[in-house]
Amino acid sequence: MNKKELRVRAINMLKSQSETKRKEIERKLTEQLIHTTVWENATVIGITMAQGFEWDTKSIIEIAWKQGKQVCVPKCSPQDKLLHFHKITSFNDLEVVYYNLLEPIPEQTEYVSKEKIDLLIVPGLLFNKEGFRVGFGGGYYDRFLTDFPNNTVSLLSEEQLVSKLPKESFDIPVKQLITENKLIHTMR
Repeated sequence: MNKKELRVRAINMLKSQSETKRKEIERKLTEQLIHTTVWENATVIGITMAQGFEWDTKSIIEIAWKQGKQVCVPKCSPQDKLLHFHKITSFNDLEVVYYNLLEPIPEQTEYVSKEKIDLLIVPGLLFNKEGFRVGFGGGYYDRFLTDFPNNTVSLLSEEQLVSKLPKESFDIPVKQLITENKLIHTMR
């Protein structure tokens, strides 16, 4: 199966979950994340604003703020397909852009260079135990990760963990995977 077919299958699987199951998985993912060493040691967190069927990130952001961490959210630059992270201090720092994405308002938020992000929470649809993933197809995160110097983690359900994925030369694995049941340190 190619990446496009895998994306469709993963999205359908995520959309078909009951609200009760989804909330329970999200609760466990959040608990697992905030008890990791990489979370505890991080002062600046890079994270996307989840949409629709994606795992909720709003509660994670609220926990980060309560713990005194800085939160930065990506702004996509479609012209060059790059991500630029901006520090947000409230959800009022966000605006709805294309594809209904919530992104920081550049004029009222501070740009944060990738070196200053201690922990980057990388979204995706499917993952293998080596940390490779099938994302949403834009390549934004693979470009960002090419020289990202710090910790990376992805949140996923056990159903999103697969034994094999097609890999391309530009694919960059994440360093840790968190499921509702375990923490996986990838082979890097």
